[in-house]
Amino acid sequence: MNILVVEDEKNLNEAMCHILEEEGYHTKAAYDGKTGYELAGTNEYDLVLMDVMLPEMDGMEAVRRLRHDGNATPVIMVTAKVATSDKIEGLDCGADDYMTKPIDTDELLARIRANSRRKGEVAVDEMKFGDLVLDLHTHDLKCSGREVHLSQKEFEVMRTLMSSTGRVVSKHDLLASIWGTDGDTSENSAEAYISFLRKKLSHLHSSVQITTLRMLGYRLEELN
Repeated sequence: MNILVVEDEKNLNEAMCHILEEEGYHTKAAYDGKTGYELAGTNEYDLVLMDVMLPEMDGMEAVRRLRHDGNATPVIMVTAKVATSDKIEGLDCGADDYMTKPIDTDELLARIRANSRRKGEVAVDEMKFGDLVLDLHTHDLKCSGREVHLSQKEFEVMRTLMSSTGRVVSKHDLLASIWGTDGDTSENSAEAYISFLRKKLSHLHSSVQITTLRMLGYRLEELN
C-alpha cells in the first residue's frame, strides 16, 4: 500500500514515514501543498496524510482540488487545529478523516486501516506496460521469464513512467516527485537513473524503451 505524507515539518514527516515503513507501507514525502496535490493527482497512492497549514497551498485547498478533479483517494487531515469548526471544515472540503496533533501512533495506524477498508479496493501488487511487469513489493522488473532487481530510485523512476501509461513525464515533474527538487545535481541524477534503467531493459530484452523527447521529458514506448 502506497501512502503519501504531506507535512512541511521535516522531522515530523520523516517520523511518520518511518513509522509507516516499519508497518510495511510504502511512503512518499511531500513538504508543501502544491507538491502534495500534484503527487496525489497521479493516482499512485492508496491514501494521503495531509497537513492543513502548508506552504504553497493549504491542505484543505489541496483536498478541494483533488475532489473537484474527481480523485477519490482517501485523505486523512492531520493538523494542530483542534476546534470543532476546523474539523467540520476539513471534512466538508472532502477529507475522509481528521486527526489532531500530537499524533498517537496506534490511532494513526487504526485510522489508516479503517480508511483503507472504506475505499473498498483490492491493493495493487504490480504494474504492467508492454511486456514488462513491475513488482511493487519486491521492486523486481520482469520480462518474459527474466527479471532484474531495481534500486529504490530506479524503482521510483520506473513506477512513475509506467503509471503515466505512455504519456510524457517532464524532467521537472520527475525531479519534483522523486528528488523533491529541480537543481543541477538532481537533474544529473535523473539522467543517470534513466541510463541505468535503459541498460536493465536491454538486459531483459524488453520491447519497451525509454524515449527522450528533447525539451519535454521521457516516456515509455513499446517497439513493434
